[in-house]
Amino acid sequence: MHKRILGIAAVVAASAVVLTGCGGGDDASDMAEAVDWGAQATGELKAWGFENADDVGQSRLDYAEEQLKDVKVDLDATAFDAQKFTTRLAGGNVPDVVQMDRRYVTTYAAQELIMPLDECLKEQDVSPREHWYPFVVDDVTYDDEIWAVPQFYQPPAILVNKKVLDEAGVTVDQIDTSNADVLLDAIGKIYQEDNGVPTRLGFDPQATGQSGLWILGMGGQLNDDDGKPTLDDPKNVAGIEMLKKITDAQGGYAAVKSFTDSFDTFGDNNQFVAGQVGAQVNAQWYPNVLSPYMDELQLEAVPFRGADGEPFSVASGTAFVVPAGAKNPAAACAWMVDLTSDEAWAAAGKARGETREKDGGVNTGLFTGSPAADKAIRDEWVTESGNAGFDQVISTYYDVVDYGQSFGSSPAGQEIQNELNNAITAALLGDKSPEEALKDAQKAAMRAYENIEQD
Repeated sequence: MHKRILGIAAVVAASAVVLTGCGGGDDASDMAEAVDWGAQATGELKAWGFENADDVGQSRLDYAEEQLKDVKVDLDATAFDAQKFTTRLAGGNVPDVVQMDRRYVTTYAAQELIMPLDECLKEQDVSPREHWYPFVVDDVTYDDEIWAVPQFYQPPAILVNKKVLDEAGVTVDQIDTSNADVLLDAIGKIYQEDNGVPTRLGFDPQATGQSGLWILGMGGQLNDDDGKPTLDDPKNVAGIEMLKKITDAQGGYAAVKSFTDSFDTFGDNNQFVAGQVGAQVNAQWYPNVLSPYMDELQLEAVPFRGADGEPFSVASGTAFVVPAGAKNPAAACAWMVDLTSDEAWAAAGKARGETREKDGGVNTGLFTGSPAADKAIRDEWVTESGNAGFDQVISTYYDVVDYGQSFGSSPAGQEIQNELNNAITAALLGDKSPEEALKDAQKAAMRAYENIEQD
């Protein structure tokens, strides 16, 4: 186990995002089988990665602490880092719980660096596919086992700057990602430039920031059921071709990227207030950024639509894992489950509701990864804002939750994402055809996959 971690750590030193070192063996699975997951939760619990806890995070931490009075939590609130994770494990400094992006989970599961949690969840009376959205569970499932306790699902949709659309004579229903001709016509009417430099985009597709949405939504596939990368699947070409049409209609990808990089995304002169976009793909959290400006804006939202014309979304979020070698896995199990229980989310909903009452902001809800918690929080805390357009935005994000799909679970998940973004960038810049770019991306992703699978 120690030798394998050292091998992985050496590789991570060259690439802090994707692990391509040694894996294999049954260490973590054997450890998990030896754990009494139903044991009384006591003693010290070392947790890492619960970074910058806000009102939502702190209320859940407080709730879990109240439930587990015999557990002393030593919380390292620094951000998760892939290189630091493997270095800590190699040095024997193993936390009991680590919070990380869900795209990392299958990589570590395949390398046996984290424990499967099916028995943990069973002992805690949690039915995963009932408690969480099934596609959220899919994100952390590998080899027919569940390797993490998931949290959050903030789906993407399309925010529409209706004032800009009205000026251009475009209607909201023309922002339709399933109909290229209609969408491109709308983009052409909205788009503005000065000497070839964009000054207003008709539609910002967030080409690399939301790459998985475009590829999967247009009928593609990032990996097969076994986790093997499928970036060179011919069906993946459609999403890139759609993105290229959108960016070419607005001065080309380089010009679009340069313009969007200049946006004051979190400031008073953000791209919606400044009238720099007609529409933009955004995750559910971004309306919170825009809520202070809602009286200056005329916002609406529409779902992203897949190639079949139906609303489409993709799952993303974080999760808690128990590393192999954790000293207090039973307490870790109880703590993770308490943090993601309906009761913990009720406490979080109350905390956020009280925060919004104090600051006068709009409560856009919490998207927890659990359907029951989402509904309960919405029913109790999400009230009309007094702005019909902004209320419609909030409602749209709640609607698209039901159309979620997993990115796919793969040991090479992070490498797949990185190489997909590289392929899209190369194709949109015209450096490679979509087919060539995806072929090269597949080779790189496969190297990562094979390195993990062969060891």
